[in-house]
Amino acid sequence: MKNLDWIKTIIVSLAILIAGFFIGNMHKTGKKYDRYVQVKGLSEKEVKADLAVWPINISFAGNDLKSLKNQIEKQNEEVYNFFISQGFKENELTKGTTNIFDVQADRYNSNSMNREFRYVAKSEFTIRTANIPRLQNALSESLELISKGILLGSKNQWRPIEYMFTGLNKIKPSMIEEATKNAREVAEKFATDSNAKVGKIRVARQGLFTINDRDANTPEIKIVRVVSTIDFQLDD
Repeated sequence: MKNLDWIKTIIVSLAILIAGFFIGNMHKTGKKYDRYVQVKGLSEKEVKADLAVWPINISFAGNDLKSLKNQIEKQNEEVYNFFISQGFKENELTKGTTNIFDVQADRYNSNSMNREFRYVAKSEFTIRTANIPRLQNALSESLELISKGILLGSKNQWRPIEYMFTGLNKIKPSMIEEATKNAREVAEKFATDSNAKVGKIRVARQGLFTINDRDANTPEIKIVRVVSTIDFQLDD
């Protein structure tokens, strides 16, 4: 009976020792896991826009609706043929709606009755193309239309042509890799000051990709930017 009591005592003692070992080891591991540094990694890339959209307004004024309708249809055809002659394909050109305004019907404009022309017609026309050099050349050559009496204007005065970059998915992996390398370099500088070594990535948070104009004068050149936030484990 006494031997059985001794065996129970030994088993309980061993259990306490094993539990203490695991608790101590867990505490040590937890403390080690708490040693980390959080840094940000930057990646920037300059790219050329690969898509351009030029929304155009064709304006014409007159006093006879029938004559105005014929004139605006003729001008629409002239504009369409101009861009075809510049090398654009039919699927790159879109004819929009035509709106005719009765200036004299504007009750809030006291000078509306004194206008030379009663009706103003505006027709929309859009060029959407990946051939940006061709579009820029057409923009220069569009003065030819003015010589024919066609008043051609950009729908968006503050940004006549909208340039876009659609190839983000192709450069994402390399930019994320660069941002991660940049973050590790920063982490290594922190680690050196604390006599530690940079270990594995603890947590990684990918930032949002932003695409902005390089500057106001060259909107066809874009800057793609991403900032990643990464926690690196610090080892002894």
